[in-house]
Parts: sequence; C-alpha cells; structure tokens
Amino acid sequence: MNETQTKEITFNDLIKGETPVLVDFYADWCGPCRMMAPILQDVKNRFGDSLQIVKIDTERNPDIAIHYNVRGIPNMILFSKGDILWQQAGVVQAPQLESIIRRKLEEHAVA
Repeated sequence: MNETQTKEITFNDLIKGETPVLVDFYADWCGPCRMMAPILQDVKNRFGDSLQIVKIDTERNPDIAIHYNVRGIPNMILFSKGDILWQQAGVVQAPQLESIIRRKLEEHAVA
C-alpha cells in the first residue's frame, strides 16, 4: 500500500523559500490583469525554475492584499527569502519585467 503525503505550504512559507517568488495580485474582472497572464508565462519561460510565479486573487484573499498594501491591480511583488525587493502596480511588459527582476535579485545578492 502506497502512502501519499501532502504538505500544505502557506503563502509565508512560499515567499520565505530559497527560490525568489513573483506574486501577481489580480482579480478576474480586471482587464489589465488578464493582459498579464501571457506576459507572466513569458517571464516564467525566461527564468524557468529559478523563479516562482504565484497569482493571488485579491477578492478571494483580501487579507493578503491589504497586508501588502495592494491598492491597484495588477500589482506585482517580488520576494526573496521573505524580503520585498520590488512592488509595482500596472501592466509591465516581459522584457522590462525580466530586467527589473534580474536587477533586483542581483542587488539583493550583493547586499
């Protein structure tokens, strides 16, 4: 008999992990948020397993959005080992987003 074990990972566990995490705060009704989906897929393809991308629905998870002062969506926050490296509201194109993420991760590694 095989045992299946599952481990529930909390949002805090995820953002404090070794792999940097880009969190996209969104809502289903938000047009610009829908524009971010293919952009984030492109960014994921550029970074592979070296970056996790997580989407948080602000209507289903208002406490997290309030905690991180999300006032406009889409809103992205880059975390590394629990630290907020960058936060911005609005649509950001993939090349610009890649550049920002690489620069912030390099700055964080040096600090």
